[in-house]
Amino acid sequence: MPDNPNAAWRFVSFPEAEIEELPGKIHHWYCRPGMVKETNLMFVRAHLQPGQAHRFHYHPKMEEILYVLSGSAEQWVEREKRQMCPGDSLYLPAGIVHGTYNAGSELLDFLAILSPARSDGPVTVEVNDQEPWRSLRG
Repeated sequence: MPDNPNAAWRFVSFPEAEIEELPGKIHHWYCRPGMVKETNLMFVRAHLQPGQAHRFHYHPKMEEILYVLSGSAEQWVEREKRQMCPGDSLYLPAGIVHGTYNAGSELLDFLAILSPARSDGPVTVEVNDQEPWRSLRG
């Protein structure tokens, strides 16, 4: 937390980010409830190893922005696929199924901003095992 625990702001250096390790990916959290007082944002830097993904899912009540720092993303939105490269971004309204796949040979490094950070129900709903999402990537 900030030096002043009552402050409404927080500087976060890379070593201070909260690390969440998952199979094939690492999340570096910079802003989310519990890290920043009264925030309505979630901000994460994600690293996906080659062949790894955040498979088809949606956020029932959250908007999201994705921004590619390095590597390339095979980005799906509903049934549309597009290759995203460094400097590319994507805005997603709440409830839209999407998936981010690292089909390249190097680390995919990207940022995600989600809002609102607090809502009733699940943050993420995984649908990769359901049709039509299960069959889209063949």
